[in-house]
Amino acid sequence: MSALLIGLMTVRNTNWQEQYQREMPALIKKHGGRLVAASPPERFEGNQMPDRLVILEFPDLESARRWYSDPSHAPLIELRQSGASFDLIGLEVKG
Repeated sequence: MSALLIGLMTVRNTNWQEQYQREMPALIKKHGGRLVAASPPERFEGNQMPDRLVILEFPDLESARRWYSDPSHAPLIELRQSGASFDLIGLEVKG
C-alpha cells in the first residue's frame, strides 16, 4: 500500500532553496519515493494557505519514515528550516 507525505510550506527566504532542490531528489529516490507535486496551492475551503504544497509518494509509510530519518536528511531539514516553516504529514493510500 503506497503512502503520501503532504507538506505545507511557508517560505520566509529563498537562500536555502538552490542547495535543497539540488540534493533532495536523490534522497527521495534512494528510499523509493517520488515528487508528485510542488506548487502554490488553491484553497477551496478554510483559512490555512501555505505558500507551497508538496506531495511525495513512497511505496509505504515505512519507506517514508526511513527517508525522513536518514542521516543525510538531517542537514537538509536544518537548511529548509532556516528559510521556511514546514508541516509534514503522512497517510496510507487505500485501493
